[in-house]
Amino acid sequence: MKVIDKQLFDDTFQYFDQEIVVEIIDIFLNEYKDRLKTIKDSIDAGDFQNVKFHGHSLKGVVSNFAAPSVQEAAKKIEDQGTSGEDINLSDDFIEMEKLTLDLADDLRELRDQI
Repeated sequence: MKVIDKQLFDDTFQYFDQEIVVEIIDIFLNEYKDRLKTIKDSIDAGDFQNVKFHGHSLKGVVSNFAAPSVQEAAKKIEDQGTSGEDINLSDDFIEMEKLTLDLADDLRELRDQI
């Protein structure tokens, strides 16, 4: 696993039906590219309110998957949206995007194991 804490993931979903876990994973895998594009478009437009909103939304979604580095990166984006200051925002987005892609890879691997 690149970014998921497997033990914490297993602890979180131990009482869930496996079909539900697969469904939760599938929802993320079907939506994450659009989420990233929306954040990038908001950054490019200088729309800090949307940067904040969508950074917060992504942070909440990834918190389900025991991937603290991704959650932290999304929080950094959210915080910059809140402050309205573009301090390394593009670089922070690139890092969050990379971590989110790693999360998607981890989730595909876990999905195959379920």
